[in-house]
Amino acid sequence: MSKNLTDKVSFAFIRYANCWEDANILLEGLNPKPGGKILSIGSAGDNSFSLLVSEPDLVLAVDVNKIQLHLIELKKVGIEELSHGELLAFLGFRPASSREATFHSLKNSLREETRKYWEHHIKQIREGVISQGKFEHYFQLFSKRVLPWIHSKKTTEQLLQVKSAAEQQVFYDKHWNTWRWRLLFKIFFSKFVMGRFGRDPEFLREVKLSVGEYIFQKAAKQLQSVLAQNNFILRYNLTGNYGDMLPHYLQPQNFEKIKSNIHKIKLLEGYAEDAFRQYGQFDYMNLSDIFEYMDQSLFEKVAQQLTDNTLPNGRLAYWNLMVPRRISEILPQKMAHQQTLSQTLSDKDKGFFYNQFVVEEKI
Repeated sequence: MSKNLTDKVSFAFIRYANCWEDANILLEGLNPKPGGKILSIGSAGDNSFSLLVSEPDLVLAVDVNKIQLHLIELKKVGIEELSHGELLAFLGFRPASSREATFHSLKNSLREETRKYWEHHIKQIREGVISQGKFEHYFQLFSKRVLPWIHSKKTTEQLLQVKSAAEQQVFYDKHWNTWRWRLLFKIFFSKFVMGRFGRDPEFLREVKLSVGEYIFQKAAKQLQSVLAQNNFILRYNLTGNYGDMLPHYLQPQNFEKIKSNIHKIKLLEGYAEDAFRQYGQFDYMNLSDIFEYMDQSLFEKVAQQLTDNTLPNGRLAYWNLMVPRRISEILPQKMAHQQTLSQTLSDKDKGFFYNQFVVEEKI
């Protein structure tokens, strides 16, 4: 990410309280071997935690936003010290009236700066931190204020309930895809509204297409598919909560392994170059969608740096949203695009709004 960008964008609050990228395809794409050394964009920490199931030697979660790192550290300590059920209640996945008391039982395990931050933001703890990011507030605004003008809760639940592929298609065509849905959806997810209430306008500067129309088409494809019925990201988008679904790192079959490896995750405030300077080269990198914000010149510089600090046969994985970027196109002699794998994983990505998921391997 550009230092010029971070000078223009405020990082004084939680932007993302959850990771809105599919950890399942990330793990399948990187295919990290035990003992690996992994660089992961921090964000809300979820996918960095998920990478711990691969039994790595190190997962380094790096982020320029120290508030995101405070959030990751809080989740990390929760994973270390709470049971699965206690953690779900504390973070906000389940109802709870004791979150503040739980925080006080955890706070001495936090670094002083992190502890002071959360003591000054105890209201976010009480309300459940997974609902406290700017992007989450954006989705909640849609589900609570906009969607009720289009569809009832009953209709929304009918859309998401289990049915055949043919029944899903018919329901979408006959009951969901109304003129009001098309109009209000495109307005709410327009570049202007998303820039003001969801992402920062600077994050959309490189986007050259109609944002509302693009996201509408991606959503339409998902909503007509049976994939919509088991997508925790979509459920949150439409209802403002996860229901009975959980992200990968909190699913019971993954939680205990992550808990046993939680000491292998380290946090670093800064840029990728800071990580390389302190930790050297990496086997694998989860780069989130960092190239979305970069102009072509900066992308080329960062791509070179990332490639130089990837070990032979190492893999990079990242998402393109609305700005097409691929390292192997500009450095084909150093990086090989795993085209078939990338397409297969893109087709089943729960982050349905992304254009493509890219996996590349160091030659």
